[in-house]
Amino acid sequence: MNNWTKVYSTDQLYQAEIVKMKLEEYFPSVIIDKADSSYNNFGEKEIYVDRKNVIRALKIIEDEVRFE
Repeated sequence: MNNWTKVYSTDQLYQAEIVKMKLEEYFPSVIIDKADSSYNNFGEKEIYVDRKNVIRALKIIEDEVRFE
C-alpha cells in the first residue's frame, strides 16, 4: 500500500461503503477500518486509492457523493 493515499474518512461505515462503491465505478479503492472493536467500533473508516487517482477521487467524492 505504499502508493495508496487516504481520500476520505468517516466514523460511519455506511458512508465509507457508499464512497467506496462510487469510486469503484472508476478505479480500485479500499476501506481501512481503524475502529476499535472493544469500544463498539468507535473510530474512523478510511478510504484509500492509488496516489495517481487522488485528485480524480476527491473530485468524484465532491461531485457525486451525497448522504442527505
